[in-house]
Amino acid sequence: MAPVLNRTLTPASLPYSPLFSSKSNTHNRLLSRSVFLHQNGLKVNNFSCSGLNWKVGKRGNSVVVKCEASAVAEKEAAESSGETYEYQAEVSRLMNLIVHSLYSHKEIFLRELVSNASDALDKLRFLSVTDPSLLGDAGELEIRIKPDPEKGTITISDTGIGMTREELIDCLGTIAQSGTSKFLNALKENKDLGSDNSLIGQFGVGFYSAFLVAEKVTVSTKSPKSDKQYIWEASAESSSYVIKEETDPEKQLRRGTEITLYLKDDDKYEFTEPSRVQGLVKNYSQFVSFPIYTWQEKSRTVEVEEEEEPKEGEETPPEGEKKTKKTTKTEKYWDWELANETKPIWMRNPKEVEKDQYNEFYKKTFNEFLDPLTYAHFTTEGEVEFRSVIYIPGMAPMNNEDVVNPKTKNIRLYVKRVFISDDFDGELFPRYLSFVKGVVDSNDLPLNVSREILQESRIVRIMRKRLVRKTFDMIQELADSENKEDYRKFWENFGKFVKLGCIEDTGNHKRITPLLRFFSSKSEDELISLDEYIDNMDEKQNAIYYIATDSLKSAKSAPFLEKLVQKGIEVLYLVEPIDEVAIQNLQTYKEKKFVDVSKEDLELGDTDQVKERENKQEYIALCDWMKQQLGDKVAKVQISNRLSSSPCVLVSGKFGWSANMERLMKAQTLGDTSTLEFMRGRRIMEVNPDHPIVKDLNAACKNAPESSEAKRAVDLLYETALISSGFTPDSPAELGGKIYEMMAVALGGKWGRVEESEAAAAATDSSESNVDSTSESAAETEVVEPSEVRTETDPWST
Repeated sequence: MAPVLNRTLTPASLPYSPLFSSKSNTHNRLLSRSVFLHQNGLKVNNFSCSGLNWKVGKRGNSVVVKCEASAVAEKEAAESSGETYEYQAEVSRLMNLIVHSLYSHKEIFLRELVSNASDALDKLRFLSVTDPSLLGDAGELEIRIKPDPEKGTITISDTGIGMTREELIDCLGTIAQSGTSKFLNALKENKDLGSDNSLIGQFGVGFYSAFLVAEKVTVSTKSPKSDKQYIWEASAESSSYVIKEETDPEKQLRRGTEITLYLKDDDKYEFTEPSRVQGLVKNYSQFVSFPIYTWQEKSRTVEVEEEEEPKEGEETPPEGEKKTKKTTKTEKYWDWELANETKPIWMRNPKEVEKDQYNEFYKKTFNEFLDPLTYAHFTTEGEVEFRSVIYIPGMAPMNNEDVVNPKTKNIRLYVKRVFISDDFDGELFPRYLSFVKGVVDSNDLPLNVSREILQESRIVRIMRKRLVRKTFDMIQELADSENKEDYRKFWENFGKFVKLGCIEDTGNHKRITPLLRFFSSKSEDELISLDEYIDNMDEKQNAIYYIATDSLKSAKSAPFLEKLVQKGIEVLYLVEPIDEVAIQNLQTYKEKKFVDVSKEDLELGDTDQVKERENKQEYIALCDWMKQQLGDKVAKVQISNRLSSSPCVLVSGKFGWSANMERLMKAQTLGDTSTLEFMRGRRIMEVNPDHPIVKDLNAACKNAPESSEAKRAVDLLYETALISSGFTPDSPAELGGKIYEMMAVALGGKWGRVEESEAAAAATDSSESNVDSTSESAAETEVVEPSEVRTETDPWST
């Protein structure tokens, strides 16, 4: 009971009323008294109102009304009190949800049961440290799996800690009750015993995955703590189970647990196949710390004696005198075979592992035939702890679809050495590093109950960040190594991946950029890095120049490079489709801007301003006249500072597409042609004032601006510059016609060509002279009949 507190009545505890607005008003006092006091006045000391107990008292000439707080507390408690209920669950439906909703693949049942067996062995090994009698003489710590196609069963047995009757009820009879979890909690409470972090189970539902494939499950178990062996039995469609004592002496276990699954009709053929079972063990439980044996069919060669058959013509010897001979034959037999031979190399100290061992592990784990280019073995500690071994393959995927596929199966995730998944969508590695292969093993990963899906969390983001950083360190070591051939192979196979990282991962530009390699105007046969380019730069050069084309040959002959090559300025050749987009995303490197030499406003620094001003004054009329002739084809015509041997070139606007980018966008299968005109930007025609063609056109502009030949020359000059600058003409056939026309003018009569009319007259004269000479010769020639012609070798002459 709460203590009784007297609280003087205040307006806060009563509804507001004007009665309390003025204390000096006697009338109001009388009214307030009439409101709270009983009809009998002060004769009644106690009364109830609104479920509360009130007391009325007198202090001098005033009336005091008091409320018992205990009554208030009792009222509040009565209102808040209620009956407590426990959640109820329909066991059959709950089991159905666990079996059919938690797991996406039936084969998971074997992983879960093997993990449970491994936990049982781990518990026994840990407890035997303080109580060696638990081990007894029950044999080695191992797991055995035996499928039986005839009976349609599969049996998983272990020599672990086993279970008592109470533990069977507690662990198997209680859904979502994890014996492993309780064991770990007990270890944490008893700090003197330490803790074993290698135990796998945590949710208490892994055992029930057996009902994914089984219609009935039988568990026979013997604990070293008990003298009796018990059998737990349940059916998939039942909501109850049976526990009984094992009385058959032939089925007695020395220690451990034996789980027998009576498979459903649909799953009998798949999961009783010995090779299938062994494959599942190798995939999911390859690195469990205890040996796992599977029942396999084997063959061996044996020596036998056979009766020697008599030769033809020989009599058959008597029964006791028959000759025998020794031969060999192959016989089949069944025996146990170790399924998890490969050891988890990531659990070992990197200093103790040889390179050949890393290569062998890589080939076995990922079914590769080539050695990896390089590898990295590391352990991270601190906020997130995990071990990993990552590799760079010896060659790129054969299928182009796998080049940037984020759902590759290259990263195998393990939790406490048990395989969880290799199906990720960029959680652990970004798309551009999808070629990296390796294993990751952690005890801290947040998994869902089925242990198949990696949940998005801060831990995953930290792991991803560290894995990416270690990968870049590994690639950088390969680039800095003395063996340049290895990095050349890497770049040939995976250079496109690294360039994709420039586009997709802006946060790692500082790590990606030093790895880039390109050809250049000073290194046409060997790739160079951006660091090497900067080292070769002149002190006055403040930009990194590049040109993007479709091939190395077209880059070498591009007119944009003429003045730069003449001045000894190195230009990078971007010849792959992804190059230009990657460089544009970088923008700068070591405070040097990337400059496209095919764009307008190219600044080379050491130009002769006096000569440039004179050329502008001299050719300003030509530029205006050519712009008038070309119309909207170009934004403007101006004097060029980048040409030395070509008459003109077409450059792109500063913010528009280059010729190379325009070509790539037109080639897109699902590209939007409506945006091409908008994104193409403006084209600027630059002319070389030192070229003879430009000088001739300048003269034509001054002396014959209306000349049709001069106008045709301007059109042809534009079309030619369009092609030489990397653009595609709108009408190739029309351009071909103009070229043919100009060729005809240029070549007309140059080599003594005879006109058609003259050739016809000459042909007539020659034919008449031939007729006269023929008639004369015919009159003089004696005609000989064919029948009179004979030769000495003619066979018909006799």
